[in-house]
Amino acid sequence: MTVAGLLLAGGAGRRMGGPKALVRGADGLTWAERSVTALAQGGCDPVHVAVGASAPEVERTLSHRPVRIVPVPDWSTGMSRSLRAGLLSLPDHSTAVIIMLVDLPDVGADVVRRLAQHAAPECLARAAYEGLPGHPVLIGRSHWGAVVAGLEGDTGAGTYLAQNEALLVECRDLATGRDVDSISEPPG
Repeated sequence: MTVAGLLLAGGAGRRMGGPKALVRGADGLTWAERSVTALAQGGCDPVHVAVGASAPEVERTLSHRPVRIVPVPDWSTGMSRSLRAGLLSLPDHSTAVIIMLVDLPDVGADVVRRLAQHAAPECLARAAYEGLPGHPVLIGRSHWGAVVAGLEGDTGAGTYLAQNEALLVECRDLATGRDVDSISEPPG
């Protein structure tokens, strides 16, 4: 079984003061670099990155990483565009995909690895933190068409995952799973 990785890194990060994909952590890595590393070291192959705002800069920061950049020209209409473009870019041989948001700086390869253990074409799973659903999420190939068909605006697959009772995979021992939306919030 092969599990693809999809990083959603297309937003402008208005509250952050710029694209979150380009925010640098204390280690000097951008959040995009950190996220693709987590996906790859967590067992995802290939890793695709959906980019929109500041796409050339994000692509440049990832140029030394073995990722496929997926341009999302209509990224400003909402997250659904990045998710749709990313899912449609994945290879036919992938069993499932782990979708990660770029603004989860404390989510590492160990969370991705734990989620990947549930990979199957019919599986839906998501990381949970203290019992609350979070990210990343795992979507088996048999669900991709339905997820794409239901996407609109600034929403992702959350409604689909809830309606189809996605398995919650507890990860609070590995990370907080907290997304960082503004410069006043400390990263994880």
